Amino acid sequence: MDASLPHVGVYRDRALAQGLAARIRTTQSRPWTLMEICGGQTHAIVKYGIESLLGERLTLVHGPGCPVCVTPISLIDQAAAIAAQPEVTLCAFGDMLRVPGTRGDLLEFKSLGHDVRLVYSPLDALGVAHANPGREVVMFAIGFETTAPAYASAVQCAARDGVENFSLLSALVRVPPALEAILGAEDRVVDGVLAAGHVCAVMGTGEYHALAERFGVPIVITGFEPLDILAGIERCIERLERDEAGVFNAYPRTVADAGNVHARAAVEAVFETVDRAWRGFGVLPASGLGLREAFAAFDATRRFEFESASAADNSECISARILTGAARPDACPAFGSRCVPEHPLGAPMVSSEGACAAYYHYRQP
Repeated sequence: MDASLPHVGVYRDRALAQGLAARIRTTQSRPWTLMEICGGQTHAIVKYGIESLLGERLTLVHGPGCPVCVTPISLIDQAAAIAAQPEVTLCAFGDMLRVPGTRGDLLEFKSLGHDVRLVYSPLDALGVAHANPGREVVMFAIGFETTAPAYASAVQCAARDGVENFSLLSALVRVPPALEAILGAEDRVVDGVLAAGHVCAVMGTGEYHALAERFGVPIVITGFEPLDILAGIERCIERLERDEAGVFNAYPRTVADAGNVHARAAVEAVFETVDRAWRGFGVLPASGLGLREAFAAFDATRRFEFESASAADNSECISARILTGAARPDACPAFGSRCVPEHPLGAPMVSSEGACAAYYHYRQP
């Protein structure tokens, strides 16, 4: 290991964290509400007790930071319908296998004998297609802009190699339209935003400037370790106290304003923006990524027929309010009793980035 690189422990130093928290408390003169956008940040905030260091005048609410959680039931049902067809292999990341649909989750379909496989990357799914030329192999594509380059690469490789039995069921979503919906809400409570460093590492900061100016808020890009998050909070509070809107990069060791130009080029070559339904938000314009016409042969929605039916969330689950920052997980009457990771009512209790899972694992008495 390069000795010049700081060990991750530096970003979890208790004394430094307490010092940063003290500066934040001193700087803050009135109540503020911040929203973090990434589920990884939510887990760090809850796991390390960051909010408890900051005093009662600062409120942290959790945004739609989990791509598994915001995937609507209708798309999960589409994935299940694909998995149920003969000579089809459905590949997905582990979290997606346990999200309830109207006909059960994908693990239940696997238990019925359907070929549902856990993979760790889209290229793993492409490998399955290479190895099984007689089967249709579909990758359930979940994620924000962070994972989109990997899906783009898999599609480009399939096109280059002439792999005709590989396709994507895209549930890919973009952060800025969701942030626009949150900041533009009539009952908005959010004063400032902690943006996800990994999304900005890929896509850059360009799309956030117009949002910050339009809604008059500071948007601070930050990372995922405790000190990263506290540094982002400090920058955000400083700007709020000065009544200063704009985009501020508190994660410069990873994020450049232009993002990753090669990753962006791959995404833009393979995908185009499309309207997409989000759990908790409904349909958001230009909030999804769908395959361009040049790659339409790899679009699972063109290979398989689906009933155009919408599906409602479990009526007992308040995931819609949690994902929009209107409620916290422990405000749900079912939390920790009728809804637990082994028997979830909704996606936020399933995903490793879900807010309900974070509260269950780190805030249970």
